[in-house]
This record gives sequence, structure tokens and C-alpha cells, in this order.
Amino acid sequence: MAYGGPESLDELPGYLADIRNGRPTTPAVLDEITNNYRSIGGKSPLLEFTKAQIAAIAEHFDPNEVKFYLGMRHWAPWIEDVVGQMLEDGIEQAVSMVLAPHYSSLSIAKYQKKIQAGLEMYRGEIDFAHITSYHDAPKMIEAFANRVHMGLAEWPEAERDDVHVVFSAHSLPVRIIKQGDPYDDQLQETARLIAAKAGLRADQWSWSYQSEGRSPEPWLGPQLEDYVPTLAEKGIFNVISIAVGFVCDHVEILFDIDIEAQAAAKEAGIRLVRPPALNTDPLFIEQLAEIIQDKVDGFKITA
Repeated sequence: MAYGGPESLDELPGYLADIRNGRPTTPAVLDEITNNYRSIGGKSPLLEFTKAQIAAIAEHFDPNEVKFYLGMRHWAPWIEDVVGQMLEDGIEQAVSMVLAPHYSSLSIAKYQKKIQAGLEMYRGEIDFAHITSYHDAPKMIEAFANRVHMGLAEWPEAERDDVHVVFSAHSLPVRIIKQGDPYDDQLQETARLIAAKAGLRADQWSWSYQSEGRSPEPWLGPQLEDYVPTLAEKGIFNVISIAVGFVCDHVEILFDIDIEAQAAAKEAGIRLVRPPALNTDPLFIEQLAEIIQDKVDGFKITA
């Protein structure tokens, strides 16, 4: 499963209405978001990348044993409808995986509720084994560490000790911390593990959130476009951006980092390098396949 995204600018109003649970989107906000999508090609590439990731994962399995389905939380193919198709296909046991490594009650739990809604809507039963998080999965950590090295390679070897890495992920409302949500803790652990694997010094990396929502309540920060310029005040002018909360290139990377944060960096005199997202990185895909296989094996043992 993945978040979902509009396939054209015409789909944006409906997409935003679903995200905002029916709350109206002001014309000013709609215009702004439309321009954001227009600047990255007029659509979200999330569906295309997600399909490619699923196809790559499926190559690790016997198609006669494991069948793969794709469901999106906020756009077609809708999770609920996909669950209906699974029931029609006679599926009795299933593994659910969200293509987002970190658990939150406002993210992963919402996907699982969509599955339950689908089962209720289509009046069926499937025994689901949910993968709740994989934030510390070693091969994923290694794949991210390789991205750090890709970024460092953009500078001459003699200058790499002065390059600073900023890890980031999608912001969520601050209230989740008070509620004991593990999201922030898991993200910080991911960042520490990648930094250690990449051989970064403690002062050579830091953390920032990005892509905060448009509700009036406080969101986790600092925001990347605000944080990057503060590095210049500390004498840091060479920066690598690694978005650990996203596993493929889509609007939060292609616009929020490549355009918005990049503009803030240039204004501050900072060179900002953003290596490619994991996408279909073989090491990452192998890791996801192993996590899924563990759940499949669990069904075999208990069946």
C-alpha cells in the first residue's frame, strides 16, 4: 500500500478532498498545490514508482504461491476496493505492507483501518498479517547509507569531511508525541543507524522534518526549508538531503526538497545535493521481500 496521488491536475480537487476528509480547500491553497504539481510534471509519479517496486518485489516469489495487490489510501486503486477484489479472488490469508518504514497511529494504522473497512464493506474475511514497521531493517539502512556515499561523491575527497547530511521525514502533528506515538523515536533511530553505517561523525549529520500539513495545530519541526538556511549561520555550506521517510520519488521529494528546500539553500549560499530515493534499489527490494517472506512463512507454520 502507498499514500496515493493524482494522475492529472484535474484530479487534484478530488484528491485533496479525500485527504482533508471532505473539509473544503480554499481556492488559494488549491492554486498553490496545483502550481506545485505543475512544476513536477502535472501529476504524481507515486503510482508508477509503486508499481515498479511491487513488480521488483514479486520477482522474489513464486507467482503460484504469492499474489501481489496494490492499494492506495487516498486515490485509486482504493485499498477498500482492492480488498474486495482479493475476496472475489478467494484470498484467505494476506500480508499487508505499507511502503513507509515508520509506524504512526496517523499513518500506518490508518492503512490498516482501510483494510478493515474493505472487509466490512464487502462482507468477507481475510486473515491479515500486518507489517507495522521496518525502520531498522539492515539492508534498508545499508541502501540509505549508500545514498549518503552517493551524495558525498559529488564533492572532491578532500572536501567531504566538511559536508553535512540532513535526514528528514514527513512531519506530523506534535500531539502524537504526547500520545506516546513511536513515529519520532523510530525516525531518530533510522537516522542514527544510517549515520553509523555511512561512517558519519556525530557533528556531521542532523535531523529535520518536512512537508507539514495545513492544519492550525503545531507540527513536528523544524521544517527543512527553514532549517537548511540555519546551517549557513553555523558555517555549513555543503549539505546532502536524505529523506528517510519516503521510499520513492514523489511530490514531497520532487517539490518540497528539489524545488522549495533547494531554493532556500541557494539563497543562503548552500550547495544542496539530494541523491535518488530508494525506488527499486535491489538491496531495498530484497529487504522488503525478506520481511514479507517472514510473514508468509508464519502462515505456513500455523496453517
